[in-house]
Amino acid sequence: MPKMVFAVEALMVAVLAGAQTPAPAQAPAPPPTLVKVRDDVAVIQNVNHVVAEIGQNGGNATVVVTNEGVILIDTKNDRMHDDLMAKVKSLTNQPIKYAVLTHNHADHSGGAAKLQAEGTTIVASVGTRENMLRANQPGAPQVAYSGYSEIALGGKVVQLRELRGHTRGDTVVLIPSARVAVAGDLVTTPDTIPTIVNYGDGGSWTDLGRALDEVATLDFDTLIAGHGPALSRAEFLKYRDRIAAIRERARALNRERKTQDEITRTLLEEFNWGTGPGAGNVAGMLQELR
Repeated sequence: MPKMVFAVEALMVAVLAGAQTPAPAQAPAPPPTLVKVRDDVAVIQNVNHVVAEIGQNGGNATVVVTNEGVILIDTKNDRMHDDLMAKVKSLTNQPIKYAVLTHNHADHSGGAAKLQAEGTTIVASVGTRENMLRANQPGAPQVAYSGYSEIALGGKVVQLRELRGHTRGDTVVLIPSARVAVAGDLVTTPDTIPTIVNYGDGGSWTDLGRALDEVATLDFDTLIAGHGPALSRAEFLKYRDRIAAIRERARALNRERKTQDEITRTLLEEFNWGTGPGAGNVAGMLQELR
């Protein structure tokens, strides 16, 4: 892939993956809110669901409460650790026994090192662990799995599936007792936070489509995305179909030898996709979707 693609992608990932240098004029983001999904499942999510909040507050973090401890799914970023801990403690006095990382980007994994220091076991896919080690990220998982795994705690089981799409090592978590799935950045909504893949970390739009098709086979009523509010199953399926339509439209335009600017304009007009971080993905899509 040309060096220019990686340069654009690096800038895009810095925005979505928790860059530590927001623009000087950027107003402080409001603190995240705690939203109950079930009696024993809650999500810590940003208020306005816009890209500008991600660098400051990180992505969604899901809290699964059991009578023997908490299973946390994603850790937000390093700077939000105290806020995250306060919100978990508002739900339970139980410690965080396990933290599952859906992928390696800092808006989801940046808080892992502080949790490790407090006794939490960090769990992720082999692909995510490799990505973190390659980038010398703190908080690399003590436990890494390949393909499928489970965590059993306090009479509850969460199921982990390693997929590929946003990165090479995305984890989708299913909480069968609550009928809740947690998808990380395989799913990002609303349109203010465009869905992207990270080519440098092994993602692809083709694999993203396959991953979303596999998520659709799981038995859930509610899906928690990497960014944005929780989705109903019907809303997720609509999202899955939209992502497939964007991919195939880009492929068709590419085969018609349209320019990158022409493809971007068409995707904006037809899907409201292709600005901000999305614009940084188009060059890679042209290399992949032939």
